[in-house]
Amino acid sequence: MTVQDSALFALTDEERALLPSDEDVAHYAEHGWYLSKKLFTDEEVDLLESASERFYAGHRDRTLPVRPPKLAYWEPEHGQVQRHNDYIHYEDDTIGRILRKPLLGAVAARLAEAEEIRVFQSTLIYKPPVAGEQSNIVPWHFDRHYWATSTSERMLTAFIPFHDCGEEMGTITMVDGSHRWKETAANDATSLHFAERDRSELEDMLEENAAYNGTDVRKIPMRIPKGHVSFHHCRTYHGSGSNVSDRPRRAISFHLQDGDNRYREFRRSDGTPVSYNHDFLVRRTAEGLPDYGDPEFLPVLWRRS
Repeated sequence: MTVQDSALFALTDEERALLPSDEDVAHYAEHGWYLSKKLFTDEEVDLLESASERFYAGHRDRTLPVRPPKLAYWEPEHGQVQRHNDYIHYEDDTIGRILRKPLLGAVAARLAEAEEIRVFQSTLIYKPPVAGEQSNIVPWHFDRHYWATSTSERMLTAFIPFHDCGEEMGTITMVDGSHRWKETAANDATSLHFAERDRSELEDMLEENAAYNGTDVRKIPMRIPKGHVSFHHCRTYHGSGSNVSDRPRRAISFHLQDGDNRYREFRRSDGTPVSYNHDFLVRRTAEGLPDYGDPEFLPVLWRRS
């Protein structure tokens, strides 16, 4: 890496003060989640919100060259349901630039104890203020289940709301320490996204896994001040409830991978191959496999100099 490259990831003294302490890193390792200090200025967060409104109105700086088969992509004709739009970091330059803030990657690197952090996925989320809207309820799940084609066990997610976010708005809620649980058994269905599965089945799976590990389900709602970020481990069970406030809950779910993550082939027990949306987009390695280090779609956020 050149001196110029190193400068891209340099932090100011003020930013270094915002990194997780050793105690914070130990807390994350034990509990599977971490609530950061203020990583984004109010101006940056306000820009995220205004850019999201332009996006919903039809603005795109670029669009995906192909549409993967399981792409989450809300469009106006879908109505007042919870909105999810994947690859927002790629399609909107303003949002992508703010998400690539080196400080965010440096925090993730501290938590994951990684030398490098890359983008894995970003999803723009809008939870409408409709108390009875069933799509607003995100059932219990953990992200690693859907990343079966990834080799890493250190991946993590940054949840970035565009405002103060608490229980009334249906904030993200963690199941404390669940990333350390052993699962009851391998289950082919776990590689299916929660939107493709029955909510009651996911509730039962959470309780069964807690019982199998001899523990209770301890739910921790993340009360996130504006500009702060909630991080969670890729095996931490989480979900969110209804938005019973009088305004939408706006956020980005920013999935991150450590630099060691690679594609691997994964098949269900019947031999059916599992794929992730990246597999239809990214460049190929010399071996002809999807390259999860493709800088066009999965850029580096942080690299230790």
